[in-house]
Amino acid sequence: MATISDLLLEPEFRQLHLIAGEKGVYRQLSGINVIESADLIPFCRPNELLVTTGIQMKNNASQLEELISKSFEKKVAGFIINTGPYISQVPLTIIQFANQNHFPIFVMDWNYRIADLLKNTFQFISLKQQSLHEQQSDEKLLYNLIFRYDQNIFRTSIPQQLEKRGFPKGAELGIITCTTSSSSKNSINRYTAIIFYEFQKRYNYFLTLKHNNQLIFLINRHEVKTEQLPFSKTVEKIYEKVVDLNGQLDLIIGMGNFSASLENVSKSYNESLTVIHLVQHHKNPFIHKYKEIGTYKIIMGVADQSIIKQFQQDMLGPLYMYDHLHDTDFVPFLRVFLEEGGSPNKISQKLFIHRNTVTYKIKKIESLLDVDLNNTFTRTNLNVALMIEDILSQKS
Repeated sequence: MATISDLLLEPEFRQLHLIAGEKGVYRQLSGINVIESADLIPFCRPNELLVTTGIQMKNNASQLEELISKSFEKKVAGFIINTGPYISQVPLTIIQFANQNHFPIFVMDWNYRIADLLKNTFQFISLKQQSLHEQQSDEKLLYNLIFRYDQNIFRTSIPQQLEKRGFPKGAELGIITCTTSSSSKNSINRYTAIIFYEFQKRYNYFLTLKHNNQLIFLINRHEVKTEQLPFSKTVEKIYEKVVDLNGQLDLIIGMGNFSASLENVSKSYNESLTVIHLVQHHKNPFIHKYKEIGTYKIIMGVADQSIIKQFQQDMLGPLYMYDHLHDTDFVPFLRVFLEEGGSPNKISQKLFIHRNTVTYKIKKIESLLDVDLNNTFTRTNLNVALMIEDILSQKS
């Protein structure tokens, strides 16, 4: 379904000026309706965009406030106020209400005809519905590309279908996967409009697929609109909007490697999942690409996995055993210790514990592992051991 943010990208709607409720522009949009009285709210539908001229209010602020309030309760998409002889200006109380409730409110100059607004909106929604059918076809293509590999199909049908969608032969393709964290109660659907909005600003085109609470994108490496900006900046922008909307960050985005071979698209997808897994376990929201995971790739490349398992056991085994027997948290504490560079102040602030407790835990870990945590080589080995744990937990 279309959203208000989609509408604002179209030149026909430049006459709409957002004055409040900016955080709600990702509301879904199903239609448009003209309303002049709060008594008519029952005839409106959720997700409609409402318009009023105020002809029955004649600058009565309380009537306009009631109309906005009841519209919000009806769960409409947003509200357009046609400013002119009947509503000269929007009261501050309405702007405050809209901002608090993330309810988009626009003003439109009296000179712009409401009939033109209605016509353009109906056309816009109709085109969006047509593109939805095309999107379903795109989803099927991407699904087959990732999950139903067949060499014969790859040689004939899929390359031709990709070319029709702007992906020429030899293009370097990669996968970006977006999902919510394992502890989140939110579905990826909550953030779909935010992600699409930013990706449409970055890429000329892409294919997308929703699968198992994942939003998956197929992109062409050479079809980036903003080459001067790194991918991380787009991700950061999305994360900022998620935090604004949700109060916390429970979205994770991972990118796999690019390849000119269609057979490697599925591999790129699995690489994007590896990034997501590592971000969840390593609690590092700044890892976005598979090529950025560094030491993890070396660990995963070790043919004899018993070697890395033994190393992890040698480095962390005593700590795990002590935590198990005494119901302590020294292993998680060690992670924070390494992430914060051993700084007692930073560790204390992050874990909300006293500095004396931090000092005690550091000395206890040194005693249990028989190591000096000030030693750079020791810290490196412990970091690698925890990275091995992240990789092993992905396979279990």
